Amino acid sequence: MASPFVPHATRLPRWLLAAVAAMAVSAIPLAAVLAQGGGPSTFTVAETGRGYASLQDAVDAIGDREGTIVIAPGNWNECAVQRDGVVHFRAAQPGSSLLGGRACEGKAALVLRGRGASVDGLVFADLSVEDGNGAGIRLERGPLRVSQSWFRDSQQGIMTTNGVNSELVVDKSTFTRLGTCENSAGCAHSIYAGDYGSVTVTRSRFEQGTGGHYLKSRAAHIVVEECSFDDANGRGTNYLIDLPNGGTGVIRGNWMVQGRDKENWSAMIAIGAEGARYTSDGLVIADNNARLVPGLSRSPAFVADWTGDALVLGENALGPGVRQVERR
Repeated sequence: MASPFVPHATRLPRWLLAAVAAMAVSAIPLAAVLAQGGGPSTFTVAETGRGYASLQDAVDAIGDREGTIVIAPGNWNECAVQRDGVVHFRAAQPGSSLLGGRACEGKAALVLRGRGASVDGLVFADLSVEDGNGAGIRLERGPLRVSQSWFRDSQQGIMTTNGVNSELVVDKSTFTRLGTCENSAGCAHSIYAGDYGSVTVTRSRFEQGTGGHYLKSRAAHIVVEECSFDDANGRGTNYLIDLPNGGTGVIRGNWMVQGRDKENWSAMIAIGAEGARYTSDGLVIADNNARLVPGLSRSPAFVADWTGDALVLGENALGPGVRQVERR
């Protein structure tokens, strides 16, 4: 199956980006349920050509080296823990290889704490654990780059630990029906980045949230560009973007819609709501398009700021009822 995603070099207008992402979501399920159970060539280490029936066996075969695991099309009830090396997880056909229903260490389908990793073209689905933090990816150490992947119907999409000076980069990926505030560990979110250094999310789609925030980051630096946050069919959701401890960077060129079914509709973007660990001086919020679903009568703030820092609020196209900024 050809990839339903936009090639990396393509730069689309924001309105068309949202439409393409929506088509990508509808295209993946047909290819994501092809098979159950692995065979000897389900997980192949590209550098050696050797296949493995278990994803963990393929990860262990790479060990402390750098290698690429090519995952065959199918719905694989597999998970793995990376402890060493640099591992690249790649779908043989983007959008056709699914890891679902099984979380290693009670955390995620992929638990990453090696020297680095990348994920390309995979689907993560139906992941839940007892404490409510079941994720497609749990990032505990090292830089991670995710592209052309889909996270759906789980408690969280991507979650990182705290206290790591590293980098999370997400590009051209989709987050659907994620989040919950019903468990003892607190709320889960589509992306929940701890104090991880730097978080960059570009050309990605967030939709149909089921609780929590769509993107929550405690990192010192944040970049969110050319993404769509479509909350029209969300249930019990909160902020579209939450930077609870402040941070610098850029939120630019995003398309945002707030839906009806909100646990908290007071703001779309929140800065420093849990205490400003990092300065937000110079944080650029510009060229975004934000509005309410048609027929909704309320007046949320586009940006709610608890820090008092010198935010750089550029031109943002705000729909009826959406106020530019509220200082708290």
